[in-house]
Amino acid sequence: MTGLEESLDLLASETGFSGVVRVDLGGEVELLKAYGLAHRACRRPNTVDTRFAVASGVKGLTALTVVSLIEAGRLELTTTARSLLGDDLPLIDDRVTVEQLLAHRSGIGDYVDEEAGFEATDYVLPVPVHQLDSTERYLRVLGGHPAKFAPGERFSYCNSGYVVLALLAERASGTPFHELVRQRVCQPAGMRDTAFLRSDELPGDAALGYLTADGPRTNVFHLPVLGSGDGGIFTTAADVHAFWGALFAGRIVPQGWVREMVRPRSEVPSESMRYGLGFWLHRSGDTVMLEGADAGVSFRTVHDPAGGRTHTVLSNTTLGAWPLTRRLDELVMA
Repeated sequence: MTGLEESLDLLASETGFSGVVRVDLGGEVELLKAYGLAHRACRRPNTVDTRFAVASGVKGLTALTVVSLIEAGRLELTTTARSLLGDDLPLIDDRVTVEQLLAHRSGIGDYVDEEAGFEATDYVLPVPVHQLDSTERYLRVLGGHPAKFAPGERFSYCNSGYVVLALLAERASGTPFHELVRQRVCQPAGMRDTAFLRSDELPGDAALGYLTADGPRTNVFHLPVLGSGDGGIFTTAADVHAFWGALFAGRIVPQGWVREMVRPRSEVPSESMRYGLGFWLHRSGDTVMLEGADAGVSFRTVHDPAGGRTHTVLSNTTLGAWPLTRRLDELVMA
């Protein structure tokens, strides 16, 4: 057992961690290990191939889907949301652009406003979750939220903005958003086990999301039954690894676009990070991150393209990933 594995095993035991950890150094798998249960009632363990929800981790895939449509001539960074929304969502400023939505600088009101101070395990959706089973059906929750500020004025993390991007992608392409992500991101990246799954019919290789580290209650009533541009995709540790390799090799979108997406657009002091287009960025270095937090979901993957270092933590509990990913920041990325 390596020192890294021993340290993580101890921390996982102390915190009741449930999920999978993967660490890659210099092209080699340094650590790949599963902990805890995917289904507590059936005592089904997590494995290294278990599929986990990653909540906002999907935003990077949404951004790449949109950028691939720009590359194909279906959209532009300057395309206004209004040009495709028509009369829908009238409270969105007519000046809001695709680029502002990607950068969380649109100023639009948020249907799940993370600045509102609610807990991840609160019931925040205003409609029954089973009604949110397609991107178009999110219109019923996206509307009615006044703008926070003028487009482009500042950064404000916005879940609604990424559902609007999914809606724009559908309307610009004529293809359902989930299929767009599969065709334009997952297939070229070799992410064979990544997909949007309905929470009320999860397959046997997917982990149920649990609200706490040791209780029986799942998140099935907390989240949309089928995710969209802001969250809800399921993936594996292997697919996350494949994603980073494909992204920086230019197999999803050309490398020029990758550089544009990881160019800092905003300083985010509250998170001690910066933000590009769909990706969190280290406050001063080249490290790129995706992360997601929701009821029964916690996920973070950190990739250093120059140093060839990556660590990924996927967890099927609300807070499970954070102690381990912080430890990995210290041990792997320092």
